[in-house]
Amino acid sequence: MIPRIHKRGSETIGLIRYLYGPGTHEEHTDPHLVAAFDPLTPDPGRDPQATYGQLQRLLDQPVNALLADRRPKKHVWHLSVRASPEDPMLSDDDWAAIARRMVVATGIAPDDAACRWAAVRHADDHIHIIATLVRDDGRRPRLHNEARHAQTEARLIEADYGLRRIKPGDGTAAKRPTSAERHKAERRGQQRTPREELREAVRRSVAGAAGEEEFFDRLGATGLLVRRRIAPSGDTLGYTVALPGDRNGKGEPVFHSGSKLAPDLSLPRIRERWTQNPDAPTQQPALPSVIGPASARRRTTSAAWRALLVIDHGDDGVIAAQIAATGEVLDALAQTSAAHTRHELQAAATAFERASRSHIRAVRGHDHALRRAARDLVHSGPALGRGEDGATTAMVIDMLVFLITATAHWHARKQHAQQAEAAHRAAAHLRAAYPAAAGHPMALLHQQGSRLAPSWQRHHATAVRHALPELADRILAEPGWPALAATLHEARITGHNPTTLLTQAAALRELDTAERVSDVLVWRLRRMADLPADPQKSQDRRASGARAVSAPGRPAHIGTRPANGSPRQR
Repeated sequence: MIPRIHKRGSETIGLIRYLYGPGTHEEHTDPHLVAAFDPLTPDPGRDPQATYGQLQRLLDQPVNALLADRRPKKHVWHLSVRASPEDPMLSDDDWAAIARRMVVATGIAPDDAACRWAAVRHADDHIHIIATLVRDDGRRPRLHNEARHAQTEARLIEADYGLRRIKPGDGTAAKRPTSAERHKAERRGQQRTPREELREAVRRSVAGAAGEEEFFDRLGATGLLVRRRIAPSGDTLGYTVALPGDRNGKGEPVFHSGSKLAPDLSLPRIRERWTQNPDAPTQQPALPSVIGPASARRRTTSAAWRALLVIDHGDDGVIAAQIAATGEVLDALAQTSAAHTRHELQAAATAFERASRSHIRAVRGHDHALRRAARDLVHSGPALGRGEDGATTAMVIDMLVFLITATAHWHARKQHAQQAEAAHRAAAHLRAAYPAAAGHPMALLHQQGSRLAPSWQRHHATAVRHALPELADRILAEPGWPALAATLHEARITGHNPTTLLTQAAALRELDTAERVSDVLVWRLRRMADLPADPQKSQDRRASGARAVSAPGRPAHIGTRPANGSPRQR
């Protein structure tokens, strides 16, 4: 159940004509009254003798009874109440009862001398309530926080009628597109409204930006129309953006301010991202990174891991900053990803946008590592879908799933229902992107692990049982076990103790909730042991300088077979 309070108006007859009319796209069917302040209220939809003017005069009577200088300039109140697509069709009696509850909850009609109102239904899934903002006793209604009261009542209605339970909000969500914006996009055959496209473009432009000028340079490079509001001193006070092809009836571009796109996209809020950590040494703006996509993804994985520790143990304001910066990382990763992962990563970034804000204000300056990671991603350029670029993409996605799942749990503990749900949706999109990114490197590792001599496979299985006794059976039964065995073998070749490495990897964070424990361990171990994410790169490195490896518990000697073979028996 989704209630929405619209802008107040000054012409009752205009709104009545819209409610009973055919609609912009002939979408209104059988417009009729379901409830009103008076059971005898005329219904122009069902009564051929009733007129729009009669209904208008009846609703406006208390307004017109006042002296002209006492009448409110905007006296028309408008509330729409829409059912969710999954909800069953409600009857007129159901909608009538819902309308009465809404006018009481919002303060329109809390008593007998209240405002006059009428509820019109012109579609199966919603109603409109029109009211005039002068009570029958001549006083004004008390409408303090009526939008919040409407949302609270909607949650109760959902429970009472067995409807889909919408997560309650906290007033930090981005503004939804208006019906006019949606219809305009539909007429043009566009899936998204200009407001939604602009929001994404601004988010991507600010992701990892080191300062204001870089932000505006990136924004201009997207092809958007950008206007900066300049003070007499020359300082920028704000900005507005428009799509070049989005015009109003006069042929003028339709500009949107940053604050109308999302609460954290106003220029003052964007500037907060460049606030330095007061506890850290003064940091100069970073120069554009010259590292490649693979190195940028490795750095991002490390930054995400540090952020995960903060979310587990940090203060709320610092956690909020890490979560906001995670949104920048997702935006940067999506815009630099290869084609086969781009769709799901973009969907993850879009879903997480709602999770990146809450009423807990971010304490900026503590999120430098993640913001620098986002910057590295942007400046390193597009990643290839293969080789080290592709494998490190899988590595960072794996870590981001943990980070965003922790974000969802934190929001849930804080009763941020919408944000928790959004974070879960983002994590689901990342999980969907993971197989495409990890498929090739994991297949190579699987081949390498399957070719290991049985003695080495048993040796590495023993290491797993010693380090992870409670999860060992699950890990050894997973399809990814050969890939983990190959990684353990490679770590041993490079001088690491597999058992110690596994113990350290398991101590970093619990593994029980992971869908593929063996995959998680592969990427943790490769990062901890500084192994190439792409196993082909490891093979090439070994081919150029192969070294002998002893059998388990036996020193190397002349005549030992290559590392992936079984040791020579005496």
